[in-house]
This record gives sequence, structure tokens and C-alpha cells, in this order.
Amino acid sequence: MLPIAFTALFLAGTLVAERQHNQRLKWICKPLASAGFIWTALAAGAWGSTYGQVILVGLVLSWLGDVLLIPEGSKKAFLFGLVSFLLAHVAFAGAFLVHGVAPLWLLALVPLAGVAVPFHRWLAPKIPQKLKIPVIVYMAVITVMVTLASGAWGAGAAWLVPVGAFVFWLSDISVALDRFAGFGFGNRAWGLPAYYAAQILLAWST
Repeated sequence: MLPIAFTALFLAGTLVAERQHNQRLKWICKPLASAGFIWTALAAGAWGSTYGQVILVGLVLSWLGDVLLIPEGSKKAFLFGLVSFLLAHVAFAGAFLVHGVAPLWLLALVPLAGVAVPFHRWLAPKIPQKLKIPVIVYMAVITVMVTLASGAWGAGAAWLVPVGAFVFWLSDISVALDRFAGFGFGNRAWGLPAYYAAQILLAWST
């Protein structure tokens, strides 16, 4: 499908930009790659349902977060990007609630928290003091978002929903390792494709 191919093309350009530390190329490719998943949602008929419209809001907020994370070394831009992605996860969680969730599947929170809590404990000493609380809130919200995605699947949603949400969760681990633990391009080489795959899956679920 054309919008997915469009996303893949500019994702490749973004990876090249990351590898070469080419900010100009990144400013060109990353916003376009992210526009591709919004295009995917529109092509999938997002406007045709409340669920799709709320997912679309989340995708637009993700696009904004992507743009805000382009500057390197800017704590303010990173914080605003964090807030934008936080709101995106709230929108996705809202979409899953609009769809409906099966209560039993919300037990997925237990294993997710079993990974998130130890990971945060390991990462916490590396997080700047001003970002400690925002990062905790962010991790809690995205973990709840994935839990609700599991609940939506239990209530009949397509497999795209839990897989997309979970892969998004994994890609955020990559961002945390990059920003706070100093992991290099090898980390971005899997984290960025995972992120865009997650967004495409959620977009296509509409």
C-alpha cells in the first residue's frame, strides 16, 4: 500500500540521518515518515468511526512528538515531546475504551508492570531530576495503554491493536535507553523501525 511504502522510504532516510548524525536530513525525513502513518489511518477509513477518529488524534500527537524529539541535546524539546507522546498514549487508551475491553484481559497489567517496574529502577539513576516524575507518569500511562489494548483484543478487536500497542511500548524502551543510558545507533536501528511498525499497525486497525 502506498502510504506504508511512503513511511518505509522516509524511515530508511531517517535511519541514514541518524547513522550520519545529519540533522538536516533528519528534519526532512522524519516528519515525512511520521506523516505516512497518518496517511495510512486516513486510507484505512479512520474518519468512519469514533474509534478511528480517536486513533487519528493519537497519531497526530505522535507526529508532533517525533518533530519535537529531532533536536539533539535540548531538554525542553524532549520534555515537550514527552508530553506530546503522553497525550498520544492517552488518546490510544481512549480509543480502546471506545471499542470496549474485556475485564479479564486487563490482567495483562501484571506481567507488563513486572517488566516496567524493574526497568525503571535500573534507569532511574540516569534520569535528570527534572524529568524523574514525568518519566514515571509516562511509563505508567503507556503500560496502562498496552493493558487496555489487550482488553480490546479480548473484546474482539483485531490482533493489530495489542501487537501495535506492545511494539510501541518496546520502542519507547529504546527511546529511554537512547536518551538516558547513552545507547548508540544500534539501539535506534531497531527502535525506530519498531516504532513505525507500531504506528502503522494502530493506523491500519482503524
